[in-house]
Amino acid sequence: MLELLAYLQDSELVARFQRLCGLIPVEAAHAGRGRTRTANGIPVLAHEGRWDRQDKNSNYTHKQNGHAVGGCSRPQQYEVRNWLLHLLFLFSSGLGHELFYITCLPCIHWNLDPFLCRRLVNMWTVVMYIGQVLKDVLKLPRPLSPPVIKLETRVDAEYGLPSTHAMAATAISFTVLLSAPSRIQFQFEVGLLIAVTLSSLVCLSRLYTGMHSALDVICGASISAILMFLTYPYWDTLDHFQLTSCISPIVALSLPLFLSYTYPELDHYSTTRGDTTTILGVGAGCSIGYWVNEKLGQTFEPQGVLPVPLPTLTANALALGAARFLVGVVALIGTRQVVKTLSLQVLYFWYRVPKHDDSARRRREIEVPYKFATYMTVGLVNSILVNRVFILLGLL
Repeated sequence: MLELLAYLQDSELVARFQRLCGLIPVEAAHAGRGRTRTANGIPVLAHEGRWDRQDKNSNYTHKQNGHAVGGCSRPQQYEVRNWLLHLLFLFSSGLGHELFYITCLPCIHWNLDPFLCRRLVNMWTVVMYIGQVLKDVLKLPRPLSPPVIKLETRVDAEYGLPSTHAMAATAISFTVLLSAPSRIQFQFEVGLLIAVTLSSLVCLSRLYTGMHSALDVICGASISAILMFLTYPYWDTLDHFQLTSCISPIVALSLPLFLSYTYPELDHYSTTRGDTTTILGVGAGCSIGYWVNEKLGQTFEPQGVLPVPLPTLTANALALGAARFLVGVVALIGTRQVVKTLSLQVLYFWYRVPKHDDSARRRREIEVPYKFATYMTVGLVNSILVNRVFILLGLL
């Protein structure tokens, strides 16, 4: 069993997968920026990545965490020999980033059913919090580079197991699949195929980008599946409490804020605490927003006998959907920028921090409140205001 675990966490296994998919390391002596040639003479583009950096924020420089010390700072060169897979995996990996969460996920609320979005956000928040905490409690390293080619650098300081991309993809895909049959008429087998395909692509993309080992990905998907299995019988109960209880907004605000402030401390800075606070803030804002909508008697859910047919994809429906998407995204991104700027200015003034000191936002007393306030407001705007703006503009 230990041999199997060691094999699944081996960096060389990830490197072999990358080479199998056409992501090939190039020797620095022969690689240059621009065009180079493969062994069979086919010209491809060589790209510049990075070897493990001796950056103070990278967990690979922390021997006490059991990570290898990055001993090379020269650029890492690689060739892309299969552009179809390259673009597919980069796109799939992007499904686990903030840009996707703040743009595409709210479309379920705007264009399909707020009920499904509510279920999705609840499960996503729980799964992601547990995954982020496990990373910083277990402190298992990401794959080493070399031999692995790393296509992302932002999360270098984070630990590896479990893969929260795998957890989120599994939770999002199958929460929608399990919740949708009571709301929308569709062929379950088709939905299952889509859920399996999307979650698998995201999982494989974490190997391709060199950010996770096979063990990280398998554990991430498995933990998410276990959490869904354990919580599924209580989804309706939670939904009723969230919408009708007088203490629901108090719990929705106080519990995520408490979890954000008590997030495990590390001996070096990592993006996990900030990302976790972001997720908890969104969950809190959406939960309060759905409670407010229920009290106002306007939930924007489908009318008629459930499950309702899927909307017909006419040209008019697509145009309205695109318009709602653009208006909604502008509202959310604008809210994010305004509240982030204002909250940072207030906190910098309160703690007497120079405005040009960008590193100060890594301090817990600044990072937690500014991220929580920003993304809680985004959640509130998404759940309460955006659909009402659609009504004013004639888009609903």
